[in-house]
Amino acid sequence: MENNAELIAQCEAKAKQWLDPAFDAQTRKDVQEMLDNPDKTDLIESFYKDLEFGTGGLRGIMGAGSNRMNIYTVGMATQGFANYLKKNFADLKEISVVVGHDCRNNSRLYAETVANIFSANGIKAYLFDDLRPTPECSFAIRYLKAQAGVNITASHNPREYNGYKAYWDDGAQVLAPHDAGIIEEVNKVKVEDVQFEGNKELIQIIGEDIDEPYLRQIRTISIDPEVIHRQHDLKIVYTPLHGAGRVLIPRSLAYWGFDNVHCVFEQMIKDGNFPTVDRPNPEFAEALTLGLRDAKKWDADILMASDPDADRVGMACKNDKGEWVLINGNQTCMIFLWYIIANRIATGKMKPTDFIVKTIVTTEVIRKIAEKNHIEMRDCYTGFKWIAREIRLSEGKQQYIGGGEESYGFLAEDFVRDKDAVSACSLLAEICAYAKDHGKTLYDILMDIYLEYGFSKEFTVNVERPGKSGADEIKQMMTDFRQNPPVDLGGSKVVLWKDFATLEAKDDKGHVMKLDMPETSNVLQWFCNDGTKVSVRPSGTEPKIKFYIEVKGKMEKASDYEACNQVADEKITAIKKSLNLE
Repeated sequence: MENNAELIAQCEAKAKQWLDPAFDAQTRKDVQEMLDNPDKTDLIESFYKDLEFGTGGLRGIMGAGSNRMNIYTVGMATQGFANYLKKNFADLKEISVVVGHDCRNNSRLYAETVANIFSANGIKAYLFDDLRPTPECSFAIRYLKAQAGVNITASHNPREYNGYKAYWDDGAQVLAPHDAGIIEEVNKVKVEDVQFEGNKELIQIIGEDIDEPYLRQIRTISIDPEVIHRQHDLKIVYTPLHGAGRVLIPRSLAYWGFDNVHCVFEQMIKDGNFPTVDRPNPEFAEALTLGLRDAKKWDADILMASDPDADRVGMACKNDKGEWVLINGNQTCMIFLWYIIANRIATGKMKPTDFIVKTIVTTEVIRKIAEKNHIEMRDCYTGFKWIAREIRLSEGKQQYIGGGEESYGFLAEDFVRDKDAVSACSLLAEICAYAKDHGKTLYDILMDIYLEYGFSKEFTVNVERPGKSGADEIKQMMTDFRQNPPVDLGGSKVVLWKDFATLEAKDDKGHVMKLDMPETSNVLQWFCNDGTKVSVRPSGTEPKIKFYIEVKGKMEKASDYEACNQVADEKITAIKKSLNLE
């Protein structure tokens, strides 16, 4: 990092405030070491800004400093959140919140800190007795009629991270106007304002009393229980990757009627260091290494994995040659929505007012499925809070039957308002049972979808740029794309440009159209004459900019799949070259 004297001076001044007795001895020691170190990299990274309480809450590397996850940054966020709740629900006799956490290092400490601060502010805190899936926290808020919730998790981030997700009374992550209102309150708080001393009388420990009704509700989303009855011995291998899925996913599968589930032993152990994987992310093949080992050994029908907070599901199955292949996030979302639509129609459960939701960066094949079956499909921004918003807007008028995004998140129900790997794993098992009942595999189902609705391949490029210099570089990349939008992507002509920051779209004839979205967002999209779609957005939770590429192809028969994939890969390489991503 540049030796910027002014920046170092600012960071040193800020760090010295953390030597105050208001901070614990270990924190003061860690800060003093940063100040004494001739290499100022750690000092700058820890203090060059405050860890921002954004629209999704907090997420960052754990450690001492204003730009790190620790009990003080968590404490200031919670005190600000408490202040906002007291203003917003001033007419209530008692305000209550649900507090949950995952398996990460310090997650229990942070969750207890959050519960203590809420209770010290006269707010009742329902604190889970141990780690639980993120979606159960969302369920509990609605079930207990709480006004808000906090879940301590950094989802699938590397082990050095932790995070803080803020939820509202509908069980969804906070949206406007509350997101801005909470941020405003959080920004007013200083460490000395935080009431760390909890009121034990206002902290209620919850656990099995929420688990049972949650699992019971999840059981209701099964579309065809008969198929499970016939295929109850479907061979399932499951791994929670050391995380919260271990608590409820095997139970849910058993509850649905699956009695041949093998859990990956080494990864059923709760451990925030994730010792058996490099990154606990089911999007990466490496994370499924032990799962694949067991799936081959057991000759399983399906391998499923949940991430540390059990809101995302990854999967692998055998292809037509008997080789194990990973199903990506777009394919996952597509298979779920295809099954829900096809089998609700087949069992007579579909209603004309039912609707599905996908995010704008998720595969357009889903649109084709919805259109062909005359089902309403809505596009929304990336992030499940936007899917939750669609559910809320139509509550009591239309029935949400499923929605998802390309990053392995799916929600099959409306009694939870965040992505849910507990219900997704259960429904996935039913889809595999349905396939087996028809003499097929999950892979065969995927091929059937491509044959009926068209082949598509999606590829995401993550350009990581950590730290302050990285943030500046990402900002500049977006500015450059706006000033010089591409006219050609890998040999395909761009015919439509969308900018969600201005909520305007422009076609190649020069026509300008308004985009109907709830607010602006820093996302660009380009569509080509051959169906190619490219979306670009800086990540809201990680130091990177993401490029989502989707290309089309013609697939006449299932055996064409590999050839289509190869052509698509060449096209994706050409697009990456067009965007200087090689």
